Amino acid sequence: MITIFFAHGFEEIEGLAVLDILRRAELDVRSVGVGGREITGSHGITVTCDMTALDADTKDLEMVVLPGGMPGTLNLEKSQIVTTFIQYAVEQNLWLAAICAAPSILGHMGLLAGKRVTCFPGFETQLGEDAIFTGSFVERDSKLVTARGAGVAVDFGLELVECLLGSERAGALRASLQCR
Repeated sequence: MITIFFAHGFEEIEGLAVLDILRRAELDVRSVGVGGREITGSHGITVTCDMTALDADTKDLEMVVLPGGMPGTLNLEKSQIVTTFIQYAVEQNLWLAAICAAPSILGHMGLLAGKRVTCFPGFETQLGEDAIFTGSFVERDSKLVTARGAGVAVDFGLELVECLLGSERAGALRASLQCR
């Protein structure tokens, strides 16, 4: 099970494009609203999540995905449920993915030391002193995937598909989406 957390002020492209791509890959994914089932993004688009954070659990969890955006990233970081899921993923060696400003949450938790990571420009100082900032559009280091922002949300989603289903499946999906 993949859990994508949505909090008020999330970047719509980063959350919805990734959710769409994971569902096109026929992966088991649920959208989880922090603060309710209806969550409004940073550009005024309201989405109805599959469940609220209060209803989410870690049973069968494979991956946690954190969209960025402001103030969505700050709202995710304030959630004890979100930070519990992140810590659980780390402890169980599960996939952890964050895009745009959201890698800062992991940096503040001290989880990026020695890891190759990327983020939205300007958030590099929030990754922690020992994080290895690459500036790449999408970066994978072990079971951690980070990405720069909305413009690479499709690439980020496809990288997550590759992590879980392999490069052949991700490549076929990339071709069907008409991506470069």
